[in-house]
Amino acid sequence: MTTARSVTALLVGAVVLSTGTLPSEAVKVAPAREIAYRTWTSTSDFLTGAQYGTTVTDGALTFGTSTGTTSYVDPFGDGTAKSYDQTSWISPHVSTGFGLTELVASWNATTPPGTWVEVSMAGVTDTGATTKWYVLGRWTSGDDTAAGDIHRTSVPSQGDANGSVAVDTFQAATGHWLDRWQLKVTLYRLSGTTQAPVVRSVGAMASRLPSDKKVAASPLGGAEGITLDVPAYSQETHIGQYPQWDGGGEAWCSATSTAMVLDYWGAGPSSTETAWVDPSYSDPQVDHSARSVFDYSYDGAGNWPFNTAYAGSRGVDGFITRLRSLTEAEQFIKAGIPLVASLSFKKGDLPGAGYGTNGHLMVIVGFDQAGNVVVNDPASHLIPSNDQVRTTYDRTAFENAWVPHSGGLVYVIHPEGVALPGPVGPQHNW
Repeated sequence: MTTARSVTALLVGAVVLSTGTLPSEAVKVAPAREIAYRTWTSTSDFLTGAQYGTTVTDGALTFGTSTGTTSYVDPFGDGTAKSYDQTSWISPHVSTGFGLTELVASWNATTPPGTWVEVSMAGVTDTGATTKWYVLGRWTSGDDTAAGDIHRTSVPSQGDANGSVAVDTFQAATGHWLDRWQLKVTLYRLSGTTQAPVVRSVGAMASRLPSDKKVAASPLGGAEGITLDVPAYSQETHIGQYPQWDGGGEAWCSATSTAMVLDYWGAGPSSTETAWVDPSYSDPQVDHSARSVFDYSYDGAGNWPFNTAYAGSRGVDGFITRLRSLTEAEQFIKAGIPLVASLSFKKGDLPGAGYGTNGHLMVIVGFDQAGNVVVNDPASHLIPSNDQVRTTYDRTAFENAWVPHSGGLVYVIHPEGVALPGPVGPQHNW
């Protein structure tokens, strides 16, 4: 679980104790944080793309007529090749108006047994070169390999002169960028079967971020005094559980955060679904989440889009983006939408946390009257107790652990009927 993403696309899930403080140099004028999100999520959206055997039904993308078969050997299976029929859809090119250096895709799909989807991206570089298709994820919600499910996985070792993929994040080659990009979604089903995956949405967040190491606290955004009633679960109570899915504890911060938000929306797994979990374990929905988001190549539960895809498989909408500030985060809290945020900080940089981390996820649930951040932190001060999860962190310290390190990355998870806040600027990042 030590695969590097980048300075702004950090590993998630590992809590590493360390010492140090925030840089003490004066904060300069904030450089531009270029972030743009684009999604396809309706009949009219999908009809703008090129279809190769797919069809659009009820606002979603699914199988029409197979364009061929693929023999796939699951690298984490028994070595047996299985044949899958396939179709694909390719989005129009998207120009962000800036040269992107990173891109993270998201999707919401239903994948019955024996079906899966692959999401890829390509683009045109600043030199005019057209890139190859980089695979950003092979996804299925299930793990019944006997029924034809694959082990969901990211794809390592894709780097070339134009870029590379670090787990779930496309990164342009050093000193270069993409002027435009597009996504490809390939749908697979076990040959000879009729069940098919259904893709409700697919999109991507493209960004070009400054290398600033410190940011000024952002202006208050109107959510002061609002705290959402998100249930609190500690990752520490799961230490040692199910080592085949990375064994709980610090490795499950992402899965635990996702489980908290799903239960907030009433979309978590039922007791029947979690009946496989050892009955002596509390909060079995956390174990279920870890199993359902696990990336077998990354060997961890911290794959960002796999977490939002798991949420999407439960009937809510989920996607990855970056926010520029806590001012933007406050707009989601005012809309009743908690956010899962990716942070990194040294011990002491986030007063009251009691630990340091090279990558961690927690849930922004509100703000106190002074604008400090109320969170459900699954690390729970490294104390295995749900009572230790809800805490408040200083606004400036939190923003500096979040914005310069992960680029302000968040999971946005909400039911379709709960509207997102209106965008706050001309460059739409949600």
